[in-house]
Amino acid sequence: LSVALNARVLTGIPEIAPGDPLASRLAALAAADGMEPGDVLVVAHKVVSKAEGRVVSLADVVPGAPARAMAERTAKDPALCELILSESRSIIRERNAVVIAETHHGFICANAGIDSSNVAEGTVVLLPRDPDRSARHLQAATAEMVGGRVGIVITAPHGRAWRRGLINLAIGVAGVAPVVEHRGGRDREGRLLVATDQGIADEIAAAAGSLMGKAAGTPAVIVSDVSTIPSPGGVGDLLRDPELDLFR
Repeated sequence: LSVALNARVLTGIPEIAPGDPLASRLAALAAADGMEPGDVLVVAHKVVSKAEGRVVSLADVVPGAPARAMAERTAKDPALCELILSESRSIIRERNAVVIAETHHGFICANAGIDSSNVAEGTVVLLPRDPDRSARHLQAATAEMVGGRVGIVITAPHGRAWRRGLINLAIGVAGVAPVVEHRGGRDREGRLLVATDQGIADEIAAAAGSLMGKAAGTPAVIVSDVSTIPSPGGVGDLLRDPELDLFR
């Protein structure tokens, strides 16, 4: 697998509202920008969530008893706690105001991935309900406009347990294999590789994330000159089986 990233911001994306035809808009812009078959379009989840109506006003949320108890422990808004609980499969850790949750998708992240940046005061954005399905929809529209196979990676910022700083990771994948298995190959000394998987979708997501910016209004990046393996894709390949997780 060869990776020599050439990435550029996709410009001209308007503010996205619920119900907007995001796939056709991004596909047309990408084709006009010169995106080619084999390229990967990386899209921040927030525009996907906005288009899919995953924006919630906290004033409309009625917190239940578990949410009010979490609010007491964490000093968070009870309505936000209700959303965290509803978007979570389980709560992994709580410490002071920090809540680490496992979402229904299987992602481990703060506040179940709920974000209040770049939206109106008093509202929050939830993760897409099915990011892989969203990626497939984007992939079909973009491939048609470009005239060949392209990859789609939908990203969201995640913290990491033993390192500082957020990094964009893949939460939805279509058109490319998200993991490349090197097992069975050889290293430079000829030794057999027995446990080497490369999370190529996460690497692409992180590289593109460095161009997106938090307030730049640039939620999509075209990545070229990256050798990927054609595949239906799916973020599930990036998630570690809980039975193989040594830390939970």
